[in-house]
Amino acid sequence: MGHTSWAAKGYVTDSFRISLRRGPSTENKILKFLPSGYPVEILKTEEGWSLVSSLADDPENIKGWVLSRYLIIRPPWENQAKLLLQENAVLKKKLARLEDKRDGALKRETDKYVKLEAIHESSQKTIQMLTKENENLRFSQKNRWFLSGGLVLLCGLICGMIVGRQQKKQRLSL
Repeated sequence: MGHTSWAAKGYVTDSFRISLRRGPSTENKILKFLPSGYPVEILKTEEGWSLVSSLADDPENIKGWVLSRYLIIRPPWENQAKLLLQENAVLKKKLARLEDKRDGALKRETDKYVKLEAIHESSQKTIQMLTKENENLRFSQKNRWFLSGGLVLLCGLICGMIVGRQQKKQRLSL
């Protein structure tokens, strides 16, 4: 009794070389040996045998029977490893590009930081200089007010002495 199934993709199991036969028994003629990982389309399964068609770049597109126990649905480890190695190579290139991009951005930002730090130091020196100049001006202004006050006092004293002498002369003359 044969079981017809939907066409499914299958592979020859890992580490085997199996025979593709004309019919579903070991008595039938071997058409070809299929290596491990060889892609086939499973067309029909019956009594432990599967009718398969080649999916590889085979100009003959040969059909035949293989023992079902030698077929697997998942891709063989070797094929998976190749795909993972290819994906790894792509990811390494992407990582290298991203690292270059990051390094370039980091260098630009470092250069900006160095410039800002120099501007900051210059600004701090300018602030210190202006603070000192401001203190000197305040001190100078205080001195000016003190001298002005002293000058007013001196003028008042001189005026008082002059006025006092004139009053003294007037009293003497009277």
